[in-house]
Order: sequence, then C-alpha cells, then structure tokens
Amino acid sequence: MDNSEPDEIRDFWNRVADDWQIQVGATGDRNRILNSDPVLWAFAGNVAGLKVLDAGCGTGYLSKQLSDRGALVTGIDLSERMIAISRAQYPHMNFRVDSCNELRTVKNAEFDLVIANYVLMDTPDLEGSMRAFSRILRAAGVAILVFSHPCFPQGGATVSGADGETNYRWGFPYFERRKCVDPPWAHFTSDFIWFHRPLSDYWKAFKAAGFVVLDFEEPRISEERYHLAENLRELTNSKERPYSVAFKLRKNGGAE
Repeated sequence: MDNSEPDEIRDFWNRVADDWQIQVGATGDRNRILNSDPVLWAFAGNVAGLKVLDAGCGTGYLSKQLSDRGALVTGIDLSERMIAISRAQYPHMNFRVDSCNELRTVKNAEFDLVIANYVLMDTPDLEGSMRAFSRILRAAGVAILVFSHPCFPQGGATVSGADGETNYRWGFPYFERRKCVDPPWAHFTSDFIWFHRPLSDYWKAFKAAGFVVLDFEEPRISEERYHLAENLRELTNSKERPYSVAFKLRKNGGAE
C-alpha cells in the first residue's frame, strides 16, 4: 500500500464532509432509507445497552439513531471535518478521530457490536480494518458490514431500451484490486475515491480476521416500503438494482 494513501483519503473526506452532510442529513440518503437501513436494523436487532462502535461514522446520523435505540455508541472517522460536524450536531455523544485500519483509540475487546455502514469500499486497507474490528470486539461480538456491491458498479451502469435494461460496464478486470476515482455526482464537486476488490476477497478477509458469517443480504426495497419511493424510477431501481451487500459476522469465541 502506498504510504501516501491514508493522507489522500483523509484529505478527500475532509473536502467533501459538508456536502456529505447534505447527502445523508439526519436520516441517511435515499438508498439507505429505501434499501439498506432496514437490513442493517434487522441484523442489529435490539441494541439497547450494547457498546457499539460506529466505524466510519461520517457526520453521525447512524450514531444518533443507535443512541436513540439505547446503544452506548462511540463514533469514529478518519476525517477531522466529519467528526467536527458530528460533535456540533450531537454534542452529548462520543466521537473521535481515528482510522478503521488501526482503531488506535479503542481498547481490545471493548465493544459488543461494530457497524461499518458503507465504509469498507472506502478504506485502503481492508485486511487491516477487519483485524482491527476483530481486536476491539469481545468474544462472540458481532460485526455488521454494509458496502457498495463490488460486482455491479453503479457508476458504470447504463439504462437502454424500451424495457429499461440495465448494463454494467467494467473498465478493468473484475478480479483486479485497485484504487478507483469516479467523477463528481449529485451536488458533489470533488472526484470520489474508492477501492475495488472482488467479493471473494472480502469473504477471505473476514475469515482471516477470525469471523464467521451469520447472515448475508443484497438489500432491496421491501413491498411495505414501496410507498416511500419518490417516483417510479426510484422504486424500479430499488427493486431491481443491486446497490450494496450486507454481512452479519460473529467473532469466533462462543455462541452469539
């Protein structure tokens, strides 16, 4: 790994932090609301009284929702600007500047649950992050990981034909791990940096860090949430496009 990458990633997220707050607000963006947050909460179950690490917390919306459900939450993010926004919005909560790759501010076996919500595709060190998650979890602790679907790059998706057929374009071999830079989208003005790895590499990293897979889902909108879609296109995309994957893992060391 290029030693300059962590600084580059930190600088990038500091640059887009204020735009990111517009994107997710207090409830998450449309993809989270319609598709992945219901899966995340189903995987998490009752969090009341649990010590939860929101790893890569961004501007803190999920940390606040976890706290509202009774969890004892610590939010960490590599970006100083993200943490500043989180602290300004939720001054009673515990937010720290820290990297998922190391979690230097977190003690061994300190948490019951770690949630990384759309984070792993943005970290330059997948294996290091998974080792760090394992270290800070108690025996049989749980990790919930939601990240962009590595098999279907939404930035390369095109819709064609009268039936709205969706095609995905790859500019490099799927099995090649690499840093990617996408052009700005929506209201963002900066290119987006992320890291592609094949899905099997994620699975191998989970296993190497001492996790077993308890559940797996490719989030999509459920019928009871159809009414939340703002238009037919959003509903159709949420029903048909695989935006993300969600894993529930358990650290080896006992029953769940």
